[in-house]
Formats: sequence, structure tokens, C-alpha cells
Amino acid sequence: MEGKPVLHYFKARGRMESIRWFLAAAGVEFEEKFIETAEDLNKLKNDGSLMFKQVPMVEIDGMKLVQTRAILNYLSTKYNLYGKDTKERVLIDMYTEGVADVNEMMIRLPVCPRDQKEATIAKIKEKTTVHFLPAFEKVLSHGQDYLLGSKLCRADIHLVEILHYVEELDPSLLANYPLLRALKARVSNLPGLKKFLQPGGQRQPPTDEKMLEEARKVFKF
Repeated sequence: MEGKPVLHYFKARGRMESIRWFLAAAGVEFEEKFIETAEDLNKLKNDGSLMFKQVPMVEIDGMKLVQTRAILNYLSTKYNLYGKDTKERVLIDMYTEGVADVNEMMIRLPVCPRDQKEATIAKIKEKTTVHFLPAFEKVLSHGQDYLLGSKLCRADIHLVEILHYVEELDPSLLANYPLLRALKARVSNLPGLKKFLQPGGQRQPPTDEKMLEEARKVFKF
């Protein structure tokens, strides 16, 4: 029997959260070994588990995978969420890269200097409302359930993850996008994600000052 994937990362969202979302949406149970001390991180580095001396790292199918996009590409192919041909795949890649632009801004927000936070949030809101949300609402105007039509793909999962973050930032931002709200509800109710998102699930909460302080001790930034 195939073992569960094992995720190695700090107990926070960061660059591992998209992997958690993906596995949950695919209905794949996973375990986590949280890095709680600098010694934990050094052990992974010293035993050769981290090719580039950094996390996230996922143990799966006898491999120790690093680099978030490489991990997500592998999972997408393994769980048949990467389209049926090269034309669908390039659309998925295009949508995913568009989501990644906003996700990168979201990931960096918790470590943004306090005197720059207000301006950074304003920039995220502008990017989201001027480019991001309208573009994906237009894609969904084809009238089907998912970005590519009738079948769930990785881009749907990544998009809905970001829609949750947008809603955390400012719930009103989604008010004028009924198709995106419907996609968010549809994907969030997939059995694996529904469990993931409920209280006590494996989804990580927003990063706060306490988490950042613990992370600084481990990663020395």
C-alpha cells in the first residue's frame, strides 16, 4: 500500500500551503513533520534531504522533492489534474502563473515592514481588482463549472486558494464577481477540501507575529 506523502515545512502557510491545498483537493491524505527548531532544519540539510538546502520538501513515491512548482507539477500529473493535451496544459500553466503573481504578493505580506504594509495592501487590492478578478471572471463566462469547462484542473485549485486569501484581506473585493464566488463554493466543497478547511483541519491560519518570530529563530532571517 502506498504511504502518505510527508510534508516538511514550518508550521505556517508560506510556500507549502499551495501543496497542502492541492493534496486536499485531490483527496490525498498527507502527514506533516513540522520544522520547529534550527536543529530540525540543519538535520534535513545535513542528511542530504534538501537539494538546494531549503524547504518546502515533500517525500512521495520514494523521492524527496523540493522546489514548490516542481512539486506541484508532479502532483498535477500524478493525480490527473494537468489537462488532457498540450493545449489544455498551456492554458493551465497560463492561469496558474497569473494566480502565482498574486500569491507571491500574499506570501510576502506578513514579512512586509510595518511602515510599508498599508501601501502593500493597497497594491494587492489594485492588482486583484484591476487585473486578476476580472480576467478570471471572463474565463468563467463560458458557463461551465471550471476554468477548462467540465473537469477540475490544478488552476481551479490554485485560484480558489487565492480567492480565500482575497476574502480574508477584504470580503467586499469578491462582491462583483458571481462566477468566481460560485467557483470558490464549488471547489471548497470538494470532500477533501471541505475537511481541510473546517476547524481542526490541516489548513494553516494567517501568519501572525508569533509565527514570524518562531520562523526567524529557525530560518535566521
